[in-house]
Amino acid sequence: MSAPIEGADMNQQEIAEVLAKPYAQQLLHSTDPLRLAYDGLDGDPRVVPIGFWLEDGRITMATATNAPKVAALRAKPAVAITIDTNAFPPKVLLLRGVVDLETVDGPPEGYLEGGKTFMTPEQYAEWEAGVRGLYDQMVVIRVTPTWAKLLDFETTIPQAVEELMEAKAGRG
Repeated sequence: MSAPIEGADMNQQEIAEVLAKPYAQQLLHSTDPLRLAYDGLDGDPRVVPIGFWLEDGRITMATATNAPKVAALRAKPAVAITIDTNAFPPKVLLLRGVVDLETVDGPPEGYLEGGKTFMTPEQYAEWEAGVRGLYDQMVVIRVTPTWAKLLDFETTIPQAVEELMEAKAGRG
């Protein structure tokens, strides 16, 4: 089975197939933050950890309206995302996509729901009150994937490693 070309966009069916794999679903429903990579307004790359949730088949995040990434994403909406584990063998979901930004009143429900997954009810009540009091508005960042790859190190490995293994096997 040949893998898609590393830099080429994929069609939505190919992306859906990657995202439907059990390890991809595990990562997409984890409580770990994803890492969002984008180009800053100064042209230098940025990577930030950020909480996320799934909404209508898209990876969704929320941030403060004055966050530097908002202006940068408006200027250049192309992003890369990594969601991974610290376990061995590692599980890594790599995505590329385009963002859509929407300013909403107050914190969105997905943002609030995410807090419930790693806090006690008492901690959550205090956190939620603080969040609702702080954010009159937030910017929702929705990513529509244009490319996806799952590395589970059981059935899939990085293309460069696969090429090295094939080269070594060919030397026999």
